[in-house]
Amino acid sequence: MSERPILIVGFVTPVLMALTGTEPDGSVVLVEEPDVIRKRDLRAKLAGSTLVRELIEWEHASPGTADEFYATHRDLDPVAVVPLIEYATPFAARLAERYGLPGASLGAAQILRDKALLRKVSAAAGLANPESATVTSPAEVLAFMGAHPGPVVLKPANRQAAVGTRIIQDPAEVEQAWKSCVEQDEGIFVPDRPMPLSMLVERYVHGPEYSVEMLVRGGRRLFANVTGKQLYPGPRPVELAHVVPADIPDELTETLAEKTCQVVAAVGFADGILHCEWIVSDGVPYLVECAGRIAGDGIMEIIDRAYSMRLLRSYFVMMRGEPLPELPRRATGGAAVRFVPMEPGVIDAVLGLEDARQAEGVFLVDIMVEPGHRFTELRSSWDRTGLVMAVADSPAEALRRAEKAAGLIRIEVSP
Repeated sequence: MSERPILIVGFVTPVLMALTGTEPDGSVVLVEEPDVIRKRDLRAKLAGSTLVRELIEWEHASPGTADEFYATHRDLDPVAVVPLIEYATPFAARLAERYGLPGASLGAAQILRDKALLRKVSAAAGLANPESATVTSPAEVLAFMGAHPGPVVLKPANRQAAVGTRIIQDPAEVEQAWKSCVEQDEGIFVPDRPMPLSMLVERYVHGPEYSVEMLVRGGRRLFANVTGKQLYPGPRPVELAHVVPADIPDELTETLAEKTCQVVAAVGFADGILHCEWIVSDGVPYLVECAGRIAGDGIMEIIDRAYSMRLLRSYFVMMRGEPLPELPRRATGGAAVRFVPMEPGVIDAVLGLEDARQAEGVFLVDIMVEPGHRFTELRSSWDRTGLVMAVADSPAEALRRAEKAAGLIRIEVSP
C-alpha cells in the first residue's frame, strides 16, 4: 500500500479501471458526492477494489467545501489531487493549493467552470469568441437574436456533456427551446440538490469542430493532441464521433495548440490537463469552451492508441510532481470512436455485437443499454447508447472502420 495516497475527486469507471494494475494497490482515496455514491451504489461497486483505499462522502460541488475538507482531513497528506469530472475541478484545484501540491489554481478552475466568464477573459486576451450574452428569459434570447441575425446557441454556462444546449434557427423556436434547455437533470451523475441556473446565448459559428487535449506543467505545454469531431444532425450539438489525430494540415494542428496555450495563459492554468474545444470558421479558430480535466467520450483511450502512449498515466505522474519521460510529438497511427445511434422507443433487442467486435481494427465495443430501456430523444451526451473504437494506420481509415462496425449493431425498438 502506498504511504501517501492519490486523492481522486469524482468517480469515472474507465479511469479507475485503467489505473488498476498500473497504480499501487490501495493508493487511491476517492471523494464523491453522498447522493452520487447512493444513486450509483458505489460502496458495493468498490467493495472488491484493490486500488481504492477509502471512499469519502463529501459535497465537493458546493463552494467552500475544499477548505472544510482540508481542515477535516489535514493529516491525509496526499501525493496528488486529481479531478476526474467537470463539477469537481474547483474543489480539486483549491484542495491542491491547501495541500501544497500541483494543480490548476482555484482562479483558473473557476474561470473554466463558467463559460460566460471564460468568454470575457479569453476575449480580453485576444482570442476569437462568438458574440454572446448571459440571459434569464426567452425575451432576452429574442432581443439577442434581434441584434445578431441568424442562428444562435442557447446553453447553460455551468454544465457538462451538452446538457441543456440547443441550436435555435428561428425566433419562433425560442419559447419552446428555453423550456427544454432549462431542464438539466443529469440523473445519477449529480447530487440531488439544485444547481444554480445560468444561461448563455451566443451567435452560432458554422465550421468543423475540434478539441485540443493538452498536458500542462507550470503553465507550459508538455503534450498536445488535436481531435476531430462529428456531431449528430439536428438541433442538439451532441458528438457522434471523434478521430485522433484530426485529419487536418500540420499548420492548423499547431495553430489550435497555440491557441490553447493562449487560453492557458489567459486563465492562469498551472498544472493539469485541458480539454479545449474549437470551431474553425473561415480559417479563424473560435473558442467554444475549455475544461480543466481529462477528456471524456473515449478520447483518452484513442489518444493512447494513436500515439502509442499512456496519457492518463503520464498525467498522474506529472500531478505527483515526478519527472516525465519524453512524450510523443506526433501520432504513430489513427484511432476513432463512433457512437451508435438508435431510434426513439423501448428496446426489444441489441443485435450484432459480436460482428462489431470481430470487425477489422476494432478494439472496444461498449453498449450501455439493454432490452427494456426507454429512449425518447437525444438531449445530451448522457443519452447516447453505446460506442465503438477502432484503430488503423491513418485517422481516416480508423474512422471508416469505427463507422462500419457501428453499422453492424442493430438496436431494435418498439414505438
